Amino acid sequence: MSLSDPISDALTMVRNALRAKKESVDLPNSKMLTSIAGILKQKGYIENSKLIEDKKQGVLRVYLKYIDTRPAIKNLMRISKPSKRVYAKAKDKTSVLRGLGLAIVSTSQGIMTDKEAREKKIGGEIICKVW
Repeated sequence: MSLSDPISDALTMVRNALRAKKESVDLPNSKMLTSIAGILKQKGYIENSKLIEDKKQGVLRVYLKYIDTRPAIKNLMRISKPSKRVYAKAKDKTSVLRGLGLAIVSTSQGIMTDKEAREKKIGGEIICKVW
């Protein structure tokens, strides 16, 4: 794991677990990853997530979702990186796969989907896209 981008590492761990048909994947816990997992659960991309205490930062166990043996998540793509931040204004009307996917955005009001951010008319940093 690289020290520079834990979110990218976590997305890669989820992608690899999906390809290996794993039931769950353990990620290092952080507020950002907990928020991302909450959105993925709310939108039906994962079954559940749970925090496991380990006397350190904790482990976020993500239970992956499959539909007829095919992963619910087709792809996870990191957009904004520490080396190149990507921001979107509230009026930007870009959608992921014409609305079939979603972008997760970090705003001044917390982590939310691109659709929620547009409805609240706030911009933010585009963390990743999921479809």
